Amino acid sequence: MSSELNRRVVLVTGASRGLGEGAARALADAGAAVMLVARDGALVATVARDIAGKGGRAEAMACDVSDYAAVEKVVAATKARLGGLDILVNNAGVIEPISEVATSDPKVWANNITINLTGAYHVVRAVLPDMLARGGGTIVNVSSGAAYRPLEGWSAYCAGKAGLAMLTRSIELETKGKGIRVFGFSPGTIDTEMQVKIRASGMNMISQIPRANLSPVEHAVRGLVHLCSTASDDLIGQDASMRDDAFRGRIGLAS
Repeated sequence: MSSELNRRVVLVTGASRGLGEGAARALADAGAAVMLVARDGALVATVARDIAGKGGRAEAMACDVSDYAAVEKVVAATKARLGGLDILVNNAGVIEPISEVATSDPKVWANNITINLTGAYHVVRAVLPDMLARGGGTIVNVSSGAAYRPLEGWSAYCAGKAGLAMLTRSIELETKGKGIRVFGFSPGTIDTEMQVKIRASGMNMISQIPRANLSPVEHAVRGLVHLCSTASDDLIGQDASMRDDAFRGRIGLAS
């Protein structure tokens, strides 16, 4: 794995914590140069400095993915500072509002779609033309089981992730045979800050899962990094899930 990812350039959104941070660290450990992006520029810069201090190659920028012009600047800076852009880990996302439709705040609901779906599209739109021009690239859109199953209080999150799943399929359809490796990736219920907000809400069955029963972030990171390698070429265009026993088996995890 490390030899294949060595010298690859990766852009990771939502990289200040949780799955995004874990993926950036693992990809850097595997030899990739990583650009870490998040709305909290100070926090993501701290993560990048730590990666660099351990011998990795990492840069960081603040960016709100809902702002397409800001996304374009990040993509240009990634290519200028790191020498290209081979892999996108499209991870930025929010859970709010956790609220039933009848009592939800329309502005907060719309903001969820803007970040989770439109923001993800913005980053794909900014990286895809150059990937096509160079004959290849990898895009991993972080999805969720919520894309396929409605959950009480999560209408915005479910709708946004369902849209992202269809965006992934659309990219695969439009770029087939052009060297683009695109995947959806459902990490499962992992122990992140988002889960703290979910438990505090007390709404739907996910909030009732004890923290001790959540999957470690490291397991999902292993799955995500696998998708960045050619060992996953048979899954192109699909939504790989950490709940799938076959997928867990191929990355060395128990069912």
